[in-house]
Amino acid sequence: MTIMLPGCKAPKLSVANEQYERGEYYDASVTYRKLYNKLTKREERPLRGQIAFMMGECYRKLNMAARASAAYQNAIRYEYPDSTALLHLAQMQHAEGKYAQAQKSYSEFLKVKPDSPEATNGLAGATMALANKDNRTRYVVKNARLLNSRRADYAPMFPPGDTDVLYFTTTNEKVTGDHKSEITGMKNGDVWMARKNEKGAWTKPEPVEGELNSKVDEGIVSFSPDGSTMYLTKARREPNSATSVEIYTSQRADAKWSAPVKLEITADTLSAYGHPAVSPSGTYLYFTSDMPGGSGGKDIWRINLKERAGSLENLGPFINTAGDEMFPYVRTDSLIYFASNGHPGYGGLDLFAARLQKSGGWKVENMGRPINSAADDFGITFGEGEHGYFSSNRDDGRGYDHIFSFDLPDLQIWLSGWVLDKDEEPVANAVIRIVGNDGSNQKEVAKSDGSFRFPLNRGVDYVMMAGAKGYLNARQQFTSDSAEEDAEYTIDFILASTTKPVVVDNIFYDFDKATLRPESKTALDEMAQIMRENPNVTIEMAAHTDRKGSEEYNLGLSERRAKSVIDYLIAVGIAPDRLQHIGYGKSRPKTITKKLSREYPQFEEGTVLTPEYIEGLSPEDQEAADQINRRTEFQVLSIDYPVF
Repeated sequence: MTIMLPGCKAPKLSVANEQYERGEYYDASVTYRKLYNKLTKREERPLRGQIAFMMGECYRKLNMAARASAAYQNAIRYEYPDSTALLHLAQMQHAEGKYAQAQKSYSEFLKVKPDSPEATNGLAGATMALANKDNRTRYVVKNARLLNSRRADYAPMFPPGDTDVLYFTTTNEKVTGDHKSEITGMKNGDVWMARKNEKGAWTKPEPVEGELNSKVDEGIVSFSPDGSTMYLTKARREPNSATSVEIYTSQRADAKWSAPVKLEITADTLSAYGHPAVSPSGTYLYFTSDMPGGSGGKDIWRINLKERAGSLENLGPFINTAGDEMFPYVRTDSLIYFASNGHPGYGGLDLFAARLQKSGGWKVENMGRPINSAADDFGITFGEGEHGYFSSNRDDGRGYDHIFSFDLPDLQIWLSGWVLDKDEEPVANAVIRIVGNDGSNQKEVAKSDGSFRFPLNRGVDYVMMAGAKGYLNARQQFTSDSAEEDAEYTIDFILASTTKPVVVDNIFYDFDKATLRPESKTALDEMAQIMRENPNVTIEMAAHTDRKGSEEYNLGLSERRAKSVIDYLIAVGIAPDRLQHIGYGKSRPKTITKKLSREYPQFEEGTVLTPEYIEGLSPEDQEAADQINRRTEFQVLSIDYPVF
């Protein structure tokens, strides 16, 4: 774009334009700012709008989203005619995390250019980000302050098989050369490294040894599988021409890196080639380029390092978009990470994971917050498991990049509870066994207060059994949730004593009859299950009545009721010779237990509900006492029934 500035010397404006065309965005922004401030007359408003737009372009390329937004707003205010200003304003608002404003700006631009993929994806990203504003993954992200300087530090990379060394690119004040880049206003980047000490902490970063670094930009590295060859991006600077980048290699010998040698990828010398990433097998080199034949902007490509001729291929539309796809990282042959501003995201560059599908396509997923932010997030490397480092310019108004660590903590899924007896008293030293369909097998001994706690895995079916001396075993089944979140589940085991009668709750009979009511089925089935889980026991099933009626009548009624229970258990498969029944009528009034006292606080623990005691109570308490006495119990007779 040529901008004539009436009343000013043409060389100043031409210098700004030339600086911009060469990619010297920092110097160009300074020059444009000086020109912008000189334009104060009303008739100069259109020209001021044009220069404001160019300032916005410079700040956008320098990752200064807030300054870029202000510049584009000024351009629009001065009626700059190119609608691109509105698109770029939306993108910068997006990068500031001003999602509602970005939505509005994207929508306004789409009214002018409804087929714009950049605006369509941008609107989808801003809408997604606004909807997911409070949603976060379990990743924990921290600023790696020991690795960062006061300038830009980015693109961390572990060498193969070594997580005690981290390489990265830095523009700190101690890099090679004194010249500050016309592009960024900072010194040109060098490749530095940090090592862990014997305590596992990072030591002070230092430049790599050898002839690798020079006065021009070097950085964004990757390694051959054996770690002996480094692939890196190196600036191509020629007088009066646009700045570009190329891929070089350096060899390691005697702990030093050799001077880089250019890697010939294609005969195309006009396109940029950078951000190398070697596949774990060493077969492919993935990289970023704006060469013809892509989807638009910068795309991710790859070549076969062993058969370079004719092996160049674009990763295709699943990964590449009309925007920029950069900084590839190849974790496995079927799992690639990259940064993009073309896929819907939270703003600027976001990190994405691409998984190869059986169909041959790639499934691309945004890594979500807090890995991604409204700012640029890129250049990821993994160490062991889901731990590693990446770079981001979040929380830096200057647009400087910094290195951040990320870690995905192990899921904390627990099963806890209590082992209690039928009176809800703790059973000390009970043994709980838990077997999962994932092959896990655990054993835990309950504490003296009856409590226990087990770690679990996600989405597993478990079978659990609790037992203790003097008690029958109790069985439980449980399936842990498959959701990726910490959780604690609670299950209690209620054990029946083998030394004292145990009341079977919720067994109901028709009035004045021995006929079992339908609502008794649940309790009866649970009783049958106890017998199955304890195949070595025999029991006596006893029924008791209240004080009303003659002794003879109550004995007969209670015996018939006890037999009804036995008949049901036999009908569902329990061996008859394991079962006895007896009716006690009203001859064995209930003694109040601690549990009953909690349920009926009018009765003290240890009270025997005899007819004489009950007759001295109020009518309401008499009915409650009679209800307690009307019960069905079982008593373990033996624990040595032969099991074949």
